[in-house]
Amino acid sequence: MIQLLQDHRYFVLTGNYGSGKTELALNLALSFSQRFQTTLVDLDIVNPYFRSGEKAEEMSKAGIRMLMPTYAMTTVDIPALPAEIQSVFEVPSDKVIFDVGGDDTGAAALGRYYPSFTARREQTKMILVVNCMRPLTREENDIIDLAERISGRGRLKIDTLINNTNLADMTEPDMVEYGEKTVLSCAEKLGVDEVITAGKEEILKQCRLSTPLLNIRRYMVPEWMEQI
Repeated sequence: MIQLLQDHRYFVLTGNYGSGKTELALNLALSFSQRFQTTLVDLDIVNPYFRSGEKAEEMSKAGIRMLMPTYAMTTVDIPALPAEIQSVFEVPSDKVIFDVGGDDTGAAALGRYYPSFTARREQTKMILVVNCMRPLTREENDIIDLAERISGRGRLKIDTLINNTNLADMTEPDMVEYGEKTVLSCAEKLGVDEVITAGKEEILKQCRLSTPLLNIRRYMVPEWMEQI
C-alpha cells in the first residue's frame, strides 16, 4: 500500500455507484490487516448490492473487524445504524475504513458521526473515488458537482481523489489515462491536493501516468462473471 494511505487512522471512501469504492475499501482493509489492527465499516445505507458487508466472512478470516447497518444483507429495508459503529472512535484500532453509500444521500450517514470525525480530523482522510467510464461521472462538471454535494452533506472536505477509471475486463490503458487527466483537472478546481490512480497492476503497467499508483484486486465479482 502506498505511503500516502498509511499516515492516517480513519479512511472515508465515497463515490457514485460503479466507482469501485467498495473494491478499494476491501483492498485497503486486507492490505492494512497484514500490519495493523483493522476495522471495516460498511456505512452504505443506499445500495443493497455489491457492498463490503457481502465479504464479512472473508474479512473475519483475515482478522478484520466488520461492522455494518443493522439490517444489511437482509430483506428489511430500514437503514438503521447500530450503536456499535460509534465504538470505532473509542475502541483502539489502528486503521478504520468507512465504505460510504454512493451519492450525497449516502454521505448523509456521515453526519451522525460528524463530532467524532471533527475531533479526529487530522487522523481522517476523506476520499472520493471516481470512475470516468460511468455515466454520472464522465464529465468534469458532473464530478465536481458530486464532490461538492458529498462534501456538503457529509460535512467533511474531500482530501483525496482516486482515479479508478475502468470497464472491468474491458479496461484499456487510454481509459485510465483519460481518467487521470480528468480527475487531475477536477482536483485543481476543487482545491484537492492529492490524486491517486488505482487499477489492476497489469493495466497500470501499460499506462503513462503521473500520479501515485495503487494496485488493486477485484473481490466484488458477480457470480455470473466468475467463469468469464
